[in-house]
Amino acid sequence: MTSSPTSIPLLERLVAFDTESSRSNLDLIDFVSDYLAGLGVEVSRHPNAAGDKAALLATVGPRAEGGVVLSGHTDCVPVAGQAWTGDPFRLRVEGGRAIGRGAVDMKGFDALCLAAVPAMLKAGLKRPIHICLSYDEETTCLGANDAIARFGRDLPLPAAAIVGEPTELAAVDAHKSVATFLTRVHGHEAHSAKPELGASAVMAAAELMAELNRIADEMVARGDPSGRFDPSYTTVHVGQVEGGNARNILARLCWFNWEFRGLPDLDPNEIPERFKAASERVARDRLNRHGAYGRIETEWEILVPGLAPDPGSTAERLVLDLVGANATTTVPFGTEAGHFQAAGIPTIVCGPGSIDQAHQADEYIALDALADGEAFLGRLIARMAE
Repeated sequence: MTSSPTSIPLLERLVAFDTESSRSNLDLIDFVSDYLAGLGVEVSRHPNAAGDKAALLATVGPRAEGGVVLSGHTDCVPVAGQAWTGDPFRLRVEGGRAIGRGAVDMKGFDALCLAAVPAMLKAGLKRPIHICLSYDEETTCLGANDAIARFGRDLPLPAAAIVGEPTELAAVDAHKSVATFLTRVHGHEAHSAKPELGASAVMAAAELMAELNRIADEMVARGDPSGRFDPSYTTVHVGQVEGGNARNILARLCWFNWEFRGLPDLDPNEIPERFKAASERVARDRLNRHGAYGRIETEWEILVPGLAPDPGSTAERLVLDLVGANATTTVPFGTEAGHFQAAGIPTIVCGPGSIDQAHQADEYIALDALADGEAFLGRLIARMAE
């Protein structure tokens, strides 16, 4: 394998843009737009409501059915507090690795797709290859949705989508959903020696968190009939909690963040509806048992849909053939794949590099992995030119 993949110069440019999810990605999108325009490829931009971020969608080849979407995200996780041995936004190539923030998750795949555009143009594609670059994947997974909405509307519906998250080029056909929530319990302050004069938000929140524990235990018992996930059940977790001002004051406010990561067959409304019923009971029987003292509010922050197995789909058959494998697998992390699937596009997650190198100091993608990704895209281009 080559020690200097052709995508390295583009990866160097992409890593140089600080596109942490809290920042704008427009400079990167401007660069990619200019790069593609220089090759004669038209792009459409899909901004967020604030106008400080945008997704990009480009089509190479005829506007015909049967195409393939190559999907990557442009945002990356923060570097603050991590012990990097060099500038995170200056790509270093050493020891068979390309090191930099986002190198594997997932600017490496983005760079591979962009570097392959000249080959796509020369190949005489019979079916199109669409390149979709999104924003906010690391926070909400909503940044690709406006671009996805074009398919089946003013662009032909593709036959497959390949989301290039790092899977070491394994064909992934399923992952869990991710749903996050913020619950605020409002009570009424009073002396702890006279609890009938108020309502403790902390005590009520404790009941709600106990209910989440009961739901979590039930999910473990329910398990995963497919036996494909690790852990083999829907997980429920409270990650942060804060409330109260002093030991001897009934707490006026308590808030906690919680989440669930659901198996693909879990109804995403099941756990929120059960929690809502518990909240109504706790508000009635505890917060307001001595008077109209409190209320409970829950904000559903994020829902990343799961990717459900679709045995024998066009995406599965295509990717298994391209990687030379006989079976699909699963991953424990969420992706944008569920949004493509919900739009009626058969979807597989498959990309170069390992998730084990993501989200940490000195994040890297191996040069051999980039070379493998380049070969993978070469096989895809040849297939789309048949």
